[in-house]
Amino acid sequence: MRASLVQIDVNERESADERRSRIADVVRAQRGVADLVVLPELWTLGGFAYEAWADGAETLEGPTAEAMSAAARDAGVWLHAGSIVERDPEGPLCNTSLLFAPDGELHAWYRKIHRFGFDSGEAALMAAGRELCVVDTPFGRMGLVTCYDLRFPELFRAMLDQGAELFVAPAAWPARRAAHWSLLARARAVEEQALVLACNTAGTHGGVPQAGLSVVVDPWGTVLGEANGGESGSAEEVLTVEFDPAVVERTRAEFPVLRDRQKW
Repeated sequence: MRASLVQIDVNERESADERRSRIADVVRAQRGVADLVVLPELWTLGGFAYEAWADGAETLEGPTAEAMSAAARDAGVWLHAGSIVERDPEGPLCNTSLLFAPDGELHAWYRKIHRFGFDSGEAALMAAGRELCVVDTPFGRMGLVTCYDLRFPELFRAMLDQGAELFVAPAAWPARRAAHWSLLARARAVEEQALVLACNTAGTHGGVPQAGLSVVVDPWGTVLGEANGGESGSAEEVLTVEFDPAVVERTRAEFPVLRDRQKW
C-alpha cells in the first residue's frame, strides 16, 4: 500500500476556509498515488491558536467533515482527516480525529484522551476523550491516537489488546521537542511491533514553530520515510511511502516478543 502524509503549513495568512479548500485539492491530487492519506492535528485552526478554538469549533457534520468527505470520495482514498476542534452537542470542546472511507462515509472518529498543557491550553479548554478507537480497514486494524498520546505507552498497549496493527497519529508537535517526536514514534512502533504513521504540522501557529518530521515507521523501528523539519522548524510537504501491511504479522511471528508479555 501507499500512504501520503500531508504535512500542512498552518499559518495566520490563510483563513480556515481557504485552508480547507486548498487541502481538499491536495487530497484529490493523491488519486492514483496513495491508498491512505493522513492530515495533521487541528490543521484548520492551529494546535496552539487557543483564541480561535471557540469561534472555529464545529460538529462532526461541519465544514471540515463535509469538505474532507467529498475529497476522500473524489480521490477514492481512505482519508484520516487529522483532527478538528469539535463542539460536542452537550457543550464541551473536544480534539476529535476523523477517518473517512473512499466512498466519503465517516468510518470512525476519536476524541483525544490525553490533553496537552498541564493546567492551561488544551488541558484547560477541552474535554478528554474516554474511548479507545481501533477499527478495521483494508490495511489492518487501525488504532487512532493524537499527538500527546504518543507519550503514554499504556494507551498503545490497550489498543494492541484490541488487535491494533498500525497506528495513525496526527499531531501539532513543536519544534523545540522535535527529538522527542522522532524517538516516541519509533518507540511505539517497536513496543507494539506495529506500523506507525505520524503526521505533524509545519510552519508556525499560535507563535509556536512546528517540528514537521512527519514519519512512517515499521515494526522494527526502521524509518521508511520522513518529511523535512526539526528544531529549526519545518515546511509543508507531502510524504508518500510504500510499504506492505503484512510486515506486522511477519515481524510478530519472526520475533514473538509479545508472547512473553506479562500483565499485572
